[in-house]
Amino acid sequence: MTRDRTSRAPRAHGLDIVRAAAIAWVMFYHAMNLGLVPDPDHWFVAFGWMGVDLFFVLSGFLIASQLLKPWATGSRPDYPRFFARRLLRTLPAYAAILLLYFGAPGLREFPDIQPFWQFATFTENFLFEPSGPKAFSHVWSLCVEEQFYLVFPGAVAILAWKPSARRTCATLAVLLLFGIAVRAGLWLAWVAKPPFVLAAEANWRPYMTLIYYPTWSRLDGLLCGIAFAALRIYRPARWVRLTARPNLLLAAGLAGMAAAILLFQRQIAPLLPTAIGFPLLAASIGLIVAAASTDRALIGRHRIPGAAALATGAYSLYLSQKLAYHAVEAWLAPALGATGYSRLGLAFGAALAAGALLYWSVERPFLRLRDRLEGPSRSSIAVAAPGQGGCE
Repeated sequence: MTRDRTSRAPRAHGLDIVRAAAIAWVMFYHAMNLGLVPDPDHWFVAFGWMGVDLFFVLSGFLIASQLLKPWATGSRPDYPRFFARRLLRTLPAYAAILLLYFGAPGLREFPDIQPFWQFATFTENFLFEPSGPKAFSHVWSLCVEEQFYLVFPGAVAILAWKPSARRTCATLAVLLLFGIAVRAGLWLAWVAKPPFVLAAEANWRPYMTLIYYPTWSRLDGLLCGIAFAALRIYRPARWVRLTARPNLLLAAGLAGMAAAILLFQRQIAPLLPTAIGFPLLAASIGLIVAAASTDRALIGRHRIPGAAALATGAYSLYLSQKLAYHAVEAWLAPALGATGYSRLGLAFGAALAAGALLYWSVERPFLRLRDRLEGPSRSSIAVAAPGQGGCE
């Protein structure tokens, strides 16, 4: 497959804003879990876990765009190149943080941590043992994404063997229904107290280990991102019609997210939101991503100062934030006498500094190495219009 290595996709400022909002929301949520938020019951903070679903939809949309576009133009993706770029994108910063967690236990936000081999094999999300708070537990979402990077290229190749829009849609629908059925079945059999009672209370331990963390229950966001990418690439006329009124899409997506929040009510949810709340949330985010991928929506029309930088450093921020929070809670805040919102501000400042340090010292050099080896491309979010160069 040939590629113009000097071309760059135009930057989608709306997607920068979506990703910046996702990492900010997650940072609030993790700060709440570590006792740094003065008002932890505020709905915005309590539902910060949904920021991860924003990342999932974005990943599905962007990765599917990379792998589906060559098939749509009569060529094949360069799979070795794809995997090499993914490894250089994700592994160096992750390895650096993993070294800190296991080489300097005093830096951990909690003393206990899952075994090293689970982190090394990206299986922590399948084997998490909630005997108590665990350090670096937020790596579960990275495990989901790494598994996605491994499996999705093969799935694309199988579907492309006899390409069909109907076949692709049917596959995505089956997987979506599979997730609904799996979550409902697991909830009834293992999460409900007592089991198989529709109105039972949810037991948080099996909810987290069987439903919240494992990949089989969290495919909704990735699938919705893939579906929107497939529509954009294989049905460009329909995509143009869909995105003709992007502000309406944006409003519908935000309304859907609000409905998902009302449906869930809390993270450890009853049966109905456990079964259908995740696809509702994912579809709503998909509408927001579709709107943000254009330059006509409110969130894509203008640059917001700092959004691009926050989006670019989101991965390093996600990896390092809890280490920074712990440093503030254990040492910096007591030394400076910071309390309440001043302590929270100090925590965010420390997290931004730690994320910037990780990005510029580890992540960015390997991204530059990747670009030297494979040709220039964006290390942050960009989406090309149909017919233009690939996205990164």
